[in-house]
Amino acid sequence: MAENRIDRELDTTAKKTRKQAWTRAEVLPNPTPQKGYKFHWVRVATNGQPDPTNVSSKLREGWTPVKATDHPEIELVSIENERFKDNVVMGGLMLCKAPKELVEERNEYYRNTNEAQIRSVDNNLMRENDPRMPLFNERSTKVTFGKG
Repeated sequence: MAENRIDRELDTTAKKTRKQAWTRAEVLPNPTPQKGYKFHWVRVATNGQPDPTNVSSKLREGWTPVKATDHPEIELVSIENERFKDNVVMGGLMLCKAPKELVEERNEYYRNTNEAQIRSVDNNLMRENDPRMPLFNERSTKVTFGKG
């Protein structure tokens, strides 16, 4: 039996690896991460029409456009907008970055606004609630055990 065995050196795992399945390329490439910054794609055009209102609001929020020279790993096929010719623009979206602290403060602001709106809707709905026929009571759970 020992004569029929294959040497361990000849039996490699490289021969047994699975063939990699084809995956679709991402539409928007991910830039190389930078310490202390978050990246975000900002809309500069829709259907070929410029959207200066959106761009200016994002710039006021603290997002700064990323220069194409800072991220050579992102291949640019063509310049879509003369105004942003030095920046990374793909498919009407421009790559921008902001400090992580600013992004976290912004997310916290919107989280608090969302929670306040939910409380307001719940309070308004519960004002119409009648204990004899409750509208809903999602915040309490009940566990029951049935017979086998």
